Amino acid sequence: MVDIRQELLALLSPARCQFCAAPSDELALCAACRADLPWNHPACPRCALPQTHDQPCAHCLAHPPPYVRAWAPFRLEAPIREQIHALKYAADFVPARTLGRLLALSLRARGGDDVDVVIPVPLHPGRLRRRGYNQSVELARPLADEAGLRVEAGWARRMRATQDQIGMDAVARRRNVRGAFSVDAGVRGLRVALLDDVMTTGATLGELARSCRRAGAVTVEAWALARVA
Repeated sequence: MVDIRQELLALLSPARCQFCAAPSDELALCAACRADLPWNHPACPRCALPQTHDQPCAHCLAHPPPYVRAWAPFRLEAPIREQIHALKYAADFVPARTLGRLLALSLRARGGDDVDVVIPVPLHPGRLRRRGYNQSVELARPLADEAGLRVEAGWARRMRATQDQIGMDAVARRRNVRGAFSVDAGVRGLRVALLDDVMTTGATLGELARSCRRAGAVTVEAWALARVA
């Protein structure tokens, strides 16, 4: 039975920051903690790699990625790292709402939400059954609600079970995901943004971007909540 008293207390009590318990806004994040987040700026506009300037990095100049630009508002550092791990490995969905809304606010500030559809990076069906959810989809939902974006979680499929990429270098990661994805023809003529929780080397997002381009997407962007330095 629903405890009406608890619901009323929750409505009447001021929101508290999930990091320091100070009074906060509707994001459950106080101004001080929000300012202290590991914001990823400046960064390479093509691969989102943290750096000291906002021009394309040397690697992207020599080897342009298959997406037109990449964006990750945070570096993979505390406390964002712990929030992602809680969602990804402990089925803690509490952070997903806040993280997704932070994505939306950051996207609005960037002024770059001119895409037609957002496609979360898919899990292989076997892994999805074991985990029970796709963390990228969980982030996409509040992002879509806040930013008014269209999300199509079923338009991309992981056709084979790739190995876990933790510990792999960039070359091994590219080899691991080569030919792993299939994309629906619905992307034809659209501006697509791919969404993942973490961008490490860009291998997964890059391979999925190639599949989108083969399916007829006009442009493809790579989005992630956090970028590994």
